[in-house]
Amino acid sequence: MAVNLINGRVATAGGVRDGLSVVIEQGRIVAVTPDRPSSGQDHDLRGRLLAPGFIDTQVNGGGGVLFNDDPSPEGVAAIAAAHRRFGTTGLLPTLISDDLDVIDRAVDAVEAAIAAGVPGVLGVHIEGPFLNVRRKGIHDASKFRVLDDDAVRRLTRLKGGRTLITLAPEMTTPDMIGRLAQAGARVAAGHTDADYPTMREAFGAGITGVTHLFNAMSQLQNRAPGVVGAALENQDAWCGIIVDGHHVDPVAFRLALRCRPHDRFMLVTDAMPSVGADSDHFFLQGRRITVKDGLCYDESGVLAGSDLDMAAAVRNAVALLGLDLSQVLAMASACPAAFLGLSDQRGAIAPGRAADLVALDDDLKVVETWIGGVRDAA
Repeated sequence: MAVNLINGRVATAGGVRDGLSVVIEQGRIVAVTPDRPSSGQDHDLRGRLLAPGFIDTQVNGGGGVLFNDDPSPEGVAAIAAAHRRFGTTGLLPTLISDDLDVIDRAVDAVEAAIAAGVPGVLGVHIEGPFLNVRRKGIHDASKFRVLDDDAVRRLTRLKGGRTLITLAPEMTTPDMIGRLAQAGARVAAGHTDADYPTMREAFGAGITGVTHLFNAMSQLQNRAPGVVGAALENQDAWCGIIVDGHHVDPVAFRLALRCRPHDRFMLVTDAMPSVGADSDHFFLQGRRITVKDGLCYDESGVLAGSDLDMAAAVRNAVALLGLDLSQVLAMASACPAAFLGLSDQRGAIAPGRAADLVALDDDLKVVETWIGGVRDAA
């Protein structure tokens, strides 16, 4: 039976509109209409904002689970369930630099979760271990290694979902980057000290993303534009941004937004197990990570991912970046969908798209979500 979502404010590609009904059936949106449907079951949104469900391409953990510690279908399901409460209807469980056998287990876990129909799992993000020690951040440099034929084979074998790989382009070759891209992976630059020419060459070789812009990369300087300069000049690659008020000063993001098309930015959380869990600490590869005041950091003060959820990222972006709500909602849904090559399936409230939706109150807090048309109250 069709379900009619009525009496809501609907976020469309043309802006937020009143008076529309969204009809969902068999997991998909079948109509967006100004007319009150004459059949089906009505669901009253009570004036709330109905937006496309959020898509997060960088989720290290949630609900007390760290993907590195529990690369299993059950671990994936627990992480996805924790983030659903905050409007995330699609995500990539993200593995922080680890051994190749752990990468194998992570890929297997995501493949099994997708096959089992775990709601919200779109693929996997392998962040490292092909990174530069000079920009390691919280990653364990003892795990770093060279990208070789064996690693390429392991990284590109996921069936049924998207694979995102973050690497430092200066630690490999354009040929290897091209091989990953040709095998269907999305390749992003991150934890990199590449200079501007290397980054330009990497974009040409197949890199289409930049992982957490400004963080863990060579910065824009007067005679050395670095990764940041190359990313700001590039008009096509998608840049993930962590808008928590801690990772990057909002002024830097506002300047970046003046340099490139807004639809090439996407909100990410870089979330750790603390999201959706009541905990003041967790452990990452043997190191104690403190969670306090929205920050995650080790004993040296190095940031370790974030305690951010996507709904909070949306609220922060509206408050800090000078964008209107429609632009921010696109950065949380349509933009990551496009980056993953899923625009024809997700990221918009339009006929034919998956019924992955979020209802938000006036404070932009999550009230309800739908994944594949299945409703869950927050």
